[in-house]
Amino acid sequence: MDYQLRGRVALVNAASRGIGRGIAEALAAQGARLVISSRDQAAITQTAREISLAHQAEVVAVAADVTTAGAAEHLVSTAVQRFGGLDILVNNSGGPPIGKFTDFDDAAWQQAFDLLLLNVVRMVRAALPHLQASGSGRIINVASSSVKEPLPGLVLSNSLRAGVAGLAKTLADELAADQITVHTVLPSRILTDRLRGWFIEPARTAGIDVDDLVRAELAKQVPLGRIGEPADMGNLVAFLCSAAASYLTGLTVAVDGGSMRAIF
Repeated sequence: MDYQLRGRVALVNAASRGIGRGIAEALAAQGARLVISSRDQAAITQTAREISLAHQAEVVAVAADVTTAGAAEHLVSTAVQRFGGLDILVNNSGGPPIGKFTDFDDAAWQQAFDLLLLNVVRMVRAALPHLQASGSGRIINVASSSVKEPLPGLVLSNSLRAGVAGLAKTLADELAADQITVHTVLPSRILTDRLRGWFIEPARTAGIDVDDLVRAELAKQVPLGRIGEPADMGNLVAFLCSAAASYLTGLTVAVDGGSMRAIF
C-alpha cells in the first residue's frame, strides 16, 4: 500500500538499531527522506548507509545526545537545512536503568526524566513551527507497554513513560487545528538488545543462540505465538504517519501480539 510518504521529511531518534531503526526502515521504504540520530557517530553513519542502499533513500546521520539541551534544535535544524522542512517527528530513546524505587536517588530520577520526558518536550518545541508549516505534521512517541501495565523492576520507566502518553494526548488536542496528529506507540516483547540482555546468561548456560532463546521463551506469552520484530513497530508507525491515518489522533497503541490484557 502506498502511504503517500514519498518526499516527506522525517526525523527519527535512537535509530542506529532496534525499534528506531525498524521505524526508519519502514519510512524509507515508503519514500520518506530521513534524518536519523544516535549518540554513536560510527553506528548511526553505518545505519544511514545501509538504509540508503536498501531503499534508495536520502538519509542523513547525526550524532546527538537527546538528553542535552541543544540536541533538539540541532537535529531539527539539520533536517530543515538539508531538506527544507520537517513533516514527521519520531521521539524514541533508550530505556532507563532497571531497579526498584529504593535503588534510585535524585540524580537517577533527573537523568531518567531528561531521557524520557524532557527530551520529548524539547523535540516537540523545536519541531513545532515546521510541523505547523507542513500542514499535515505527525508526532509519534515511542514509549512502552508499561504505560498501561507497569512492569516489575522498572519504576523509572513506569513513572515517566506514562507522562509521555499524557503529554501526547494533550498535544493531540492542542495541535489538531494545525492538522498535526500525535500518537504514542507501546512496544512489548519486541526483539531488541535491551530484551536480549535478560537472556544472555541463560542462553550461554544452555549453549544456544540468544535470539533463538528469546523467541522460544517469549512466544509462549504471546497469543499470536511469536515475538515482535522492529519491523512490526515500523509498519505501524508508517501507517500512522500516512495520509490514510489523517483522521486518527491521540491514540495510545500497543504493539504486543495480543499479550496485554487491558481492554483499552
